Order: sequence, then structure tokens, then C-alpha cells
Amino acid sequence: MKGIRIQNIMMLTIAGLINAFGITVFLAPVKLYDSGISGTAMLLSQITPEWLTLSIFLLVLNIPLFVFGYKKQGPLFTFYSLYTVAIYSLGAWLITDILPIDVSLASPLAGTDLLLCALFGGLISGVGSGITIRFGGAIDGIEVMSVIFAKKIGVTVGTFVMVYNVFLYVICGFIMDSWILPLYSIVTYAAGLKTIDFIVEGIDRSKAAMIITSMPDEISKSLMDAFECGTTKIAVKGGYSNSDKTMIYFILDRFQISKMREIVHNIDDGAYITITEVADIFKANM
Repeated sequence: MKGIRIQNIMMLTIAGLINAFGITVFLAPVKLYDSGISGTAMLLSQITPEWLTLSIFLLVLNIPLFVFGYKKQGPLFTFYSLYTVAIYSLGAWLITDILPIDVSLASPLAGTDLLLCALFGGLISGVGSGITIRFGGAIDGIEVMSVIFAKKIGVTVGTFVMVYNVFLYVICGFIMDSWILPLYSIVTYAAGLKTIDFIVEGIDRSKAAMIITSMPDEISKSLMDAFECGTTKIAVKGGYSNSDKTMIYFILDRFQISKMREIVHNIDDGAYITITEVADIFKANM
């Protein structure tokens, strides 16, 4: 717990409030549903007595799941997650019960337009979830359960979460006796997923080039001169030719790909180049 950072706490506070804003201002007023435990809490708050609010269900459902995942995820992750959920719950309570904002019948900003509410609700809650992940926590207990149980039952984490959400939306359809709201909730889910990817991995990802060549010194020098950055040279052996070659590993952005390809093939027209996306680049402190 000595690893707690003030910067993380500040950003997680913002994340929880952003998520509360997206859910209570855009989704809950028109009975659209978020994904995971958040969506489950929204459904339960609609079909139970009024005193059982969204804020209560967020705490009651999430806290046991994060505590259950304590050994797997560690104390710092658990603390950050519980803190963010608490802020999320507090923010939802402030918006629905304290602040002079009427969110009982329609969204104060998008009215009853289901598409606008679905898109902006998903986008804003996705920003909150993405910031939470970026700064060391999670805002939904189903994410923790997916990490713990997905491998045990032979599915990926993404598949586990998706199956849970599909099951949730089907139940919502039967309980509400309408499939329009669950279908729009899928739009919310998709918008949220894409936004999380943007926040966590960046809108414009870097690229990694792997160049297999027999002229590594010349290519490496030309790339470093042209782009003013380093390269990494790794000795490799051809599986078919059994000849010794070198792989140059090089990070660049998408605007540099064309120039990089021209530089490499001007030196070695037989060089083999592959390009992959890089989500994040970290430099270790020495």
C-alpha cells in the first residue's frame, strides 16, 4: 500500500465522477443499461423499492467482487478499484438526489433521444472506465471476475465479459418487456469499449517495424539519421535458407512508414518488413 500515488487518486476521483455523470445523465433517465455490474445495478434499481438506489447497488454488488479478487489482483489494485467505485457511487447519489438536476424522466442534455443517450452515455462512461484502468484500477467487478474465471472455463477475458453482458441484456429485455432498450444498450456497450481502447492505448498508436536484412549496419544508420531515434539489432537465422541475418526493431508512427520503407529498400531491396501496432511504450528509469 506504500505504492499509493496522489496523482492516481486524483485521476481516479475524476474517473469515478465522469462515469457517474455519463450513467445518471444519459443512460439511467431513459432506462438504457451500461455493461457489467454497473448495468446490473441499473436494472435492479429500476425494479426494486425506491430506497434501493443505483448508488447502493453499485457498492453492494462491486465490493464483494473486488474483495474476492484481492489475492489475484493485489492490495493496490483492490484499493484503487474500491476507491473509484465509492466515488462513482457518491457521484451518482449527488446527481440524482442532491444537485438540482432532473434526471427522473429524460436526459437533461439529450432528452429522450435513445441514440444520442446511448452514444454519449457509452462514450462518457468509457472515458471514466479507461482513466480508471490507465491509473491502476477497475470500475466494474465483472472485469475482475473475468480475469479470475475466464481461463478456468477456457474462454478469453473479452469473451467472458461479452457473454455476461449479452445475458444481462436478454434479461433486461424480458423484464422490461421491450427489446428496443436492450438493443440500444448494445450501442452503449460498443461505444464504451471503443472509448476505453482510445483512453488506455491511445488514439494514434505507434508502429513497430521488424526488418529482416543482410545489411543491418547500413539500414540502421540510415534510419537513425533520418528519424533521429535508436534501433535494436537482433541476430536471426533463416528457417528455409539457414543463412544468418539480422532483424532490426524500430518504433515509428504511421506517417513515417512510407519513408522508412523507401530507405530500407534503397539499401536492401530484398529486405523483409513487417509492421505491427504498439499500444504503449515505456522507458525504464535507470
